[in-house]
Amino acid sequence: MPSNALPFVPPSVEVLAEQRLAHAALEAVITVDHEQRIVMINPAGLSMFGLSSEQALGMALERLIPDRLRTSHGRHVRKFCDSGQIERPMGQRGRVLGLRANGEEFPMEAAIFKSEVVQPSGTQTYYTALLRDLSELSRMSSIIDQLNQRLRSVFERAPVAIWITEREQVVFANRACAQLVGLGQPEQLVGRSIFELLSPTSHEPVRSKLQDIERDEGVAVVVGSIQRTDGTVREVELVVATLPDHERSFVQMVINDITQRSREKKDLLRSRRTLRELSASMVEAREEERRRIARELHDELGQRLTALKLEMAAWQRDHPDMAGGERAQLMLDMLDDTVASARRIAMDLRPLMLDDLGLPEAIDWLVKEFRRRTGIEVDTRLGDGLGGLAPNLATTLYRIVQEALTNITRHARATRVSLALESREQELRLTIQDNGVGFAKGSRSRNPGSFGLLGIRERVLMLGGRLAVSNAPEGGARLVVHVPLAQPMAQVLDDNDKEAVEPLFEDSTRGSLD
Repeated sequence: MPSNALPFVPPSVEVLAEQRLAHAALEAVITVDHEQRIVMINPAGLSMFGLSSEQALGMALERLIPDRLRTSHGRHVRKFCDSGQIERPMGQRGRVLGLRANGEEFPMEAAIFKSEVVQPSGTQTYYTALLRDLSELSRMSSIIDQLNQRLRSVFERAPVAIWITEREQVVFANRACAQLVGLGQPEQLVGRSIFELLSPTSHEPVRSKLQDIERDEGVAVVVGSIQRTDGTVREVELVVATLPDHERSFVQMVINDITQRSREKKDLLRSRRTLRELSASMVEAREEERRRIARELHDELGQRLTALKLEMAAWQRDHPDMAGGERAQLMLDMLDDTVASARRIAMDLRPLMLDDLGLPEAIDWLVKEFRRRTGIEVDTRLGDGLGGLAPNLATTLYRIVQEALTNITRHARATRVSLALESREQELRLTIQDNGVGFAKGSRSRNPGSFGLLGIRERVLMLGGRLAVSNAPEGGARLVVHVPLAQPMAQVLDDNDKEAVEPLFEDSTRGSLD
């Protein structure tokens, strides 16, 4: 018996075992004799080649191979038979072509096993082929290749710059990316490190975002700059995301050129800063003019009216029997009314006690006048240390309180108001709340010609503060102002310009800018 022959097994048992294994296999199993004629084929093999058992058994194996390949196939079979090998696994010859009964060619993989069976007539050699149909796999591979080509075409033709990196090295870049960097072809970017292309100031932010997304598998946005081949620098916004691979080493970056947008934003902020400076200057000039007129009304006109009243009273006292006494008394009454009107106008323009006594006394007087005119009760709570505030800060807070009380008179239909001004660490907090109708739900637009809250907001922003307006849970409207106790004007303007529009209302219940 040859050294590589299998032990003797009774033929009936061996044939039965071989048939059971072949029929159970999901892949095609074909056994041929030493003349390369089929002696056994399982159902999967019959289905693969489109044959019946009667057609397949006894058929020459080469009939399952296309005509043009039969010569080379015979050569490979003889080479295997002469090699003395017992088996050749799948993949050693690569893919081969099979031929179905209907003439269709298809790719397949084959593994060949040699066996020798001892029979009464002598030792018989058989070759068993295990075949795998690759036509479906090839079709799917073709579809995948087509999809990849389409996807690549989409990336290449996208109007926005895109590059894909592996371990910081560019493995793909589209045309828009090459144009952004200043190169002629996208292939010139492949193999280069992204940090060769990014400006040095962008290296650390980009590295940090790459580490974050590798850890969290999220999407990150980072602003940086790219240095073009001509030396110019473009500001860019990079949207960074990992691609789904096992090691998360592939990263896609969508690069938006925001140079023009950044320039326009800076111009807008510069314009807003200029307008706010102009507004602050106008407010200061208006307050100064009010202060001057109020002082003149009080000192000049008030004193002259008072002197005139004293002269009239002296004349009436010196001439008690004259017929004009009744008219003189009428004139004295008119002078009293005129003096009172002058004082009221002066106080409305600029309460002199704000300059002479400080903010708490000015607010007390304002609240008393409000209560006298409207009949609305006001609960006032003023903290300590408010008398030594900077003039512009004291004036602004006074005007905010004045405007808020005016709004309550016009719109709130309230019967009670609470007012609190307190110093907390390095800022002042002003809270004004009423029990009126509050702000209309869903109303965000400003009523035409009404600028009350808008004016308050601008005054707050000039001081680098924050304004929040909302409806109180217990009913009515609430206004809360936070302003720093001390801050340079230049810094205030810069901080306010960092946000284009700050929300005026702090919750979903909105009101009009009355």
